[in-house]
Amino acid sequence: METTRVLIVEDEALFREMLSRTLAAEPGLEVVGVATEGKEAVRLAAELIPDAVIMDIALPGGMDGIDAALQIKAQRKETGIVILSVHKDRRYVSSLPLSESPGWAYLLKQTVPDLSSVMRAIQGSVDGLVVLDPAVVETLQPRRGSAAARLTPRHRQVLELIAQGYNNTAIAQKLSLTEKSVETYINSIYQVLQIPGEEGVHARVKATLVYLEDSLGNA
Repeated sequence: METTRVLIVEDEALFREMLSRTLAAEPGLEVVGVATEGKEAVRLAAELIPDAVIMDIALPGGMDGIDAALQIKAQRKETGIVILSVHKDRRYVSSLPLSESPGWAYLLKQTVPDLSSVMRAIQGSVDGLVVLDPAVVETLQPRRGSAAARLTPRHRQVLELIAQGYNNTAIAQKLSLTEKSVETYINSIYQVLQIPGEEGVHARVKATLVYLEDSLGNA
């Protein structure tokens, strides 16, 4: 099993220590470094070449997490970025360049104790997906007349799990479906959202972005 190398960027000492200890104990993950501000994060990312960077959005020192993440992406676009934030309103998620470069996740700090969500965010960012925090997904409500509003309740359930970084096997388990049924639902979702003839990562990203763009946040 390949090891995923992670850089943690967080200025709150206790939170940083908790996150570092938790991830270091997880099989298949290696915490290769920690940083407390944006410029340091950019420098360490260039030196250590992590697979993923967990980045607090609010950092001291004149460079926030978004600017630092953009510089890291400019250095190496394959690096996955997991943004940590306290805001679940979709407007904050929409401020990220999700459609311009692959591999972004948006996670709420209060979700971090849920290790499974953190692991999905890390792996999804490394795999080039767009992964949204479960609490963010819960706030999304398709606008009337949008393509997303034409999805059935079951379609929305499947799409919401895609947006949270679940693979087909995990979706099938969550919804007590066969994987074949999940594949059928996903293909139907792509048709409704007019995502033409694509498979795999890119289609999942596009479906997530359409759902985000077509929705209003209730937070």
